[in-house]
Amino acid sequence: MSTDESVVNQLDLSITGMSCNACAMSIEKGLNALPGVEATVNFATESARVAFDSTSTDVATFIATIEGLGYGARTLAETTPDMLDAEVRERVSMLKTRLLVSLVLAVPVAVVSMFMTLQFTHWQWYALALSAPVVTWGAWPFHRAALMNARHRNTTMDTLISLGVVAATGWSLWALIWGGATDHHNMSGMAESPHVYFEVAVSVTVFLLAGRYFEARAKRRAGDALRALLALGARNATVLRDGEEVVIEAALIKVGDLIVVRPGEIIAADGIVQEGDSTIDASMLTGESVPVDVTKGSKVTGTTVNLSGRIIVKARRVGADSTFAQMTKLVRDAQSTKAPVQRLADRVSSVFVPTVIAISVLTFIGWYVLGDDANRVADSFTAAVAVLIIACPCALGLATPTALMVGSGRAAQMGIVIKGVDVLQSTRRIDTVVFDKTGTVTTGVMQLIDVVCATGVTRAEVLGYAGALEHASEHPVAKAIANAARTELGTLAGVGHFESIAGMGTIGVVDGKRVMVGGEPLFEKQLTIVSKDMKDALHAARNSGNTAVLVAYDGSAKGVCVIADQPKQHSAEAIADLRKLGLRPVLLTGDNRATAVAVAEQVGIDTDEQHVIAGVLPAEKVRVVADLQERGYAVAMVGDGVNDAAALAQSDVGIAMGTGTDVAMNASDLTIVSGDLRLVADAILLSRATLRTISANVFWAFIYNAAAIPLAALGYMNPMWAGLAMAFSSVFVVSNSLRLRTAKLTPHTAFVHATR
Repeated sequence: MSTDESVVNQLDLSITGMSCNACAMSIEKGLNALPGVEATVNFATESARVAFDSTSTDVATFIATIEGLGYGARTLAETTPDMLDAEVRERVSMLKTRLLVSLVLAVPVAVVSMFMTLQFTHWQWYALALSAPVVTWGAWPFHRAALMNARHRNTTMDTLISLGVVAATGWSLWALIWGGATDHHNMSGMAESPHVYFEVAVSVTVFLLAGRYFEARAKRRAGDALRALLALGARNATVLRDGEEVVIEAALIKVGDLIVVRPGEIIAADGIVQEGDSTIDASMLTGESVPVDVTKGSKVTGTTVNLSGRIIVKARRVGADSTFAQMTKLVRDAQSTKAPVQRLADRVSSVFVPTVIAISVLTFIGWYVLGDDANRVADSFTAAVAVLIIACPCALGLATPTALMVGSGRAAQMGIVIKGVDVLQSTRRIDTVVFDKTGTVTTGVMQLIDVVCATGVTRAEVLGYAGALEHASEHPVAKAIANAARTELGTLAGVGHFESIAGMGTIGVVDGKRVMVGGEPLFEKQLTIVSKDMKDALHAARNSGNTAVLVAYDGSAKGVCVIADQPKQHSAEAIADLRKLGLRPVLLTGDNRATAVAVAEQVGIDTDEQHVIAGVLPAEKVRVVADLQERGYAVAMVGDGVNDAAALAQSDVGIAMGTGTDVAMNASDLTIVSGDLRLVADAILLSRATLRTISANVFWAFIYNAAAIPLAALGYMNPMWAGLAMAFSSVFVVSNSLRLRTAKLTPHTAFVHATR
């Protein structure tokens, strides 16, 4: 079949049974061997992302392939938050049981082996009896994984562990049964008899089980954010069917369904309020603890909570199209993507295990040829086993995914969605942040900011006539005047003989008077008197970058209404935060320069032509961003509209407002769900902190193995201490990643709320 006829799908799978990053690589290799498949398997998230040609393979083939490798798999669509949590709990509980039992049996073995004053005749047989359950049942997870991979001609980190434990136990059995290890148990006797290494076998098992246990606990904590996010959605919903209320599963809601939401219930889908008034707790999405008032016509988002009145919501976006589903998908995408530094770690791990086995064999040969005759075999064996144990690159496999899981999960809690790992690399270089104006820096909603009245006329009089007339219009300027009038004056008068003149204004009768609201052309056409004071007020408002209209009745202009799109509440604070980070803010807008400069002055952006770029068409925004990049700047673009999408894609890091369009969010790398600009600085800080953590983890993992293997090969580290050091390295990497949960960013409401 030709490429043009192929149908490419993407599938997420949940995988069970992996014990290390090499297991993930083995599954990845098996899936990629299938025709038309490109798969990425993530050990930390225990998931696989598969892109495939649906005409040549299917889901059943993927699951069969994974099960054939000895692991379990199912689609993420079949995986509920409860199932995820139950599986993680079961795994942690199993490891805890194995660890505690093994520890109780291993302690007396280690004590009697290490302290000769406690040794008694034939103590080695008692050590064997206590060690047997530990090296078999206790170490079974390692043995099982090693055997399973060996069947497919693969080697993993578990191969090293299993070989180390089996080698130590096997040598000890030989020494005990045939080597005469029980002949002497004093100092001089031990120098002449073979050593037993039961304490090494049980100690390594206990240390590694402890490492796996704490690692599993840490991974559970690292994945809590995503599991908590998945659990936030509504399970059931009440919908109106033929006028009757019917309870259905939330997943069965269709676009157009009328959803009844009572106080305390979770809104099950994105939609528009059709009936009722209430307040909504949107803190899950926005991070803000202040409830949002909603009335008929208000947009509401799924997973937010209805606090007070009963409302009926018409479903607008459901299932995978909902804001909550998209947010969850983006979080999972970010956690499942591999950064360049992780891909490097994967390549190293693929050849690491065979190399270590070779080094272990060479170590044994070297010690046997060059070592002390009296302890030739024992010393050779000890060094070789130490190399096997200490080389396990568990820390290397966990370095990137654990940091990414914690970082992206923390971001999601704050209302920041990171689309992909490569974003982390890009944010480190950002030095310029370009802002769209309308809807990003400003509210995007016109508001009345002033009423200039003619001599002898009151504000209430002008606003009353203008508000009543404009209430009949749908124009944004008209809405701003009408809303302000209704807020200040309450009920507005009725309007008769209403007429809207395109591009000029409106005319109508209010309380028996002919009222006009509009610009100078309308007044000239209607031969209406406009005094010099009114003209001066009109021009002054426009020169300040605002929109202004004249209001006339009784045959002359009586006032000027000044309207503007005001900056968002925290825009100035957000710009100040970015400046503290050493970033240069730039305002980019299609509005006229006077308006742009007025907004820039209010929020703290320099007003020269390098920092305020106005009168730009949508297609030109891309050119502006590209020009900045050509001049050597690393650019982040912040926008919310369809006209920003291309510029968002062109920039080094695109940051979309979650209150904007889907097109903008799809074109961006980061999404600020609440639209609060202060979170732009937090997003950059968190991305940088996550990248620093990944770099530190990878550095530690590489340095650890580079230093530890030679030490073990040269005999400076025995197998027991090698196992302890190896386990510590994995715990260190995971613990270092978990520090991102409490990383200090900025003391914003969203941050404080997310960390309670």
